[in-house]
Amino acid sequence: MNSFRARLTLIMIVLIGLSVTASGLMMGQIFKDSHLAELEDNMVREMKLILAKTEWRTGPEQELFAYFTNEATALKEITGARVTFIRGDGTVLGDSDHEPQTMDNHADRIEVREAYEKGVGRTIRYSDTLKQNLLYVAIPAGEGEDAGIVRLAMSLKTVEKSIFRMWAVLIAGLAVLFVAAALISYRVALGMTRPLEQITKVAQRIKNMDYRARVKVGKRSEIGELGHAINTMAESLQVQMERIRRNESQLESVLANMINGIVMIDANGRIVLMNRRAEEVLGVKAGELTGKHFSEMRQQYELARMIQDAMDNKEHLREEITFYFPEERLLELNLVPFRQDGDEFGGVLLAVQDVTAIRRLERMRSEFVANVSHELKTPIAAVKGFAETLLGGAVDDPETARAFLQIIFDESDRLNRLIGDILELSKIESRRVPLQFSPVELSSFLERTVEVVKTEAARKSIALELKCEQDLYVEADEDRLRQIMMNLLANGINYTPEGGKVTVIAEAIAANGEPAPEGADYERVRIRITDTGIGIPKKDLPRIFERFYRVDKARSRSSGGTGLGLSIVKHLVELHKGTISVDSVVGKGTTFTLELPVLQ
Repeated sequence: MNSFRARLTLIMIVLIGLSVTASGLMMGQIFKDSHLAELEDNMVREMKLILAKTEWRTGPEQELFAYFTNEATALKEITGARVTFIRGDGTVLGDSDHEPQTMDNHADRIEVREAYEKGVGRTIRYSDTLKQNLLYVAIPAGEGEDAGIVRLAMSLKTVEKSIFRMWAVLIAGLAVLFVAAALISYRVALGMTRPLEQITKVAQRIKNMDYRARVKVGKRSEIGELGHAINTMAESLQVQMERIRRNESQLESVLANMINGIVMIDANGRIVLMNRRAEEVLGVKAGELTGKHFSEMRQQYELARMIQDAMDNKEHLREEITFYFPEERLLELNLVPFRQDGDEFGGVLLAVQDVTAIRRLERMRSEFVANVSHELKTPIAAVKGFAETLLGGAVDDPETARAFLQIIFDESDRLNRLIGDILELSKIESRRVPLQFSPVELSSFLERTVEVVKTEAARKSIALELKCEQDLYVEADEDRLRQIMMNLLANGINYTPEGGKVTVIAEAIAANGEPAPEGADYERVRIRITDTGIGIPKKDLPRIFERFYRVDKARSRSSGGTGLGLSIVKHLVELHKGTISVDSVVGKGTTFTLELPVLQ
């Protein structure tokens, strides 16, 4: 902007200088011409006076030369100019500055010819006689071509000195004018360029996306109107960019928090967008693929093939594919072509959904139905078979009939328990079991629970041991907590041989996961149920809480179990926001560890 200001100032100075110089040259020329014209007029008047005073004689040339030379010399003393008398044939009769006899014929001189033609002749010519520029003015001495000529010649040194003085004054005036013009031009240029400089800086800031920049608008001039327009544009851009940023932020939030992966591929096959979920599912970072062709997803050949088919056919494609990287997943892929700028094909949008859990749930549901059908079929078949036997005549044998009726009763009871557990598990899984939380004092609660199973334990000579701190409280649904403990204790008694032992230990747990000192604050309680039973093989431990899963199916049925107890326990523990785990050694026993938060 400083260089622009300097150029503008220079242009203004040059224009002013040229105009002043042209005016000066014109004035100088006019002054010179007017000065010469005035000088000529004076010389003409003087020559007329000379003609009026001087007698124009005729006679011998020698006498004429002497007479006219004396006259010319005398007249020069009066006029201060060179005086020349010329006869009609061009012969010089007398001259104030030179011997007439030695002078050339003057008939062809410009001023002489003009004098005969116009009455007054003038010219400026270098005089070979006087060696300087002279102004010659001549008039005829009478009528006709034979009349003589009186000529005055004046040195131009005087005129040239006047003109030189004029030029000196003019140049000095021009110099002063130039300085004044430079100052005024700089002031004008500064007044013009300073707002432009501010507007340029604001425009540069707007270019760099600083839409808060504003021009300080002064007077309502053209530049002021330009500044006002820049401010209006910046304000509009600021509003638009804030709206765009807000929309982008909302879009980014939506894309980042979607449970489905989204990948946008343009019409040239380049990946232009990939959200966080797509990165997790596909096992690749967006930065590695954004801007690259989709074929560079080398580990997913089937996906690249599907994308290519969707782009070729421009139709919606849906397919489920098992991906093995970064882990084994079953993904549902939806490829939807989209259009932009009217009806032009813009590319395809890939929506990726991990349906592994959904398909697992569907499989579990199918297995559950199959297991329920199988579990129900066994007691129903037994009841039906023995009933048919009794109807076939076995009822007449009292001992056989009693044995068969006992079996029918036991199977019916087992069927009743199975249906009850299925309904209970269904309610728990569907969250239709409202829990009534209240403070539970564990010492008395566990004593009452152990008392309930003591008879069953005594029948197998199994010792029951309870270790619990006094005044140990937990917030829980007492009925559901008792259901949890009864299931775990029943399992311990059922799978422990005669003469074994079942131990229940309850303790407070501090925030660091270690047992809390007596009387100290605690955040969780831990209850361990340990038996000295047959144990659970290591391979079965991960599935121990699944529905209908049995380690020893024959023994489970003989013990009257339905295979749903531990599954119910796990769901109830989770409803209490707790955790349950199992450790076991075959032949030595099993320990179930239950941890519950003190406050819900």
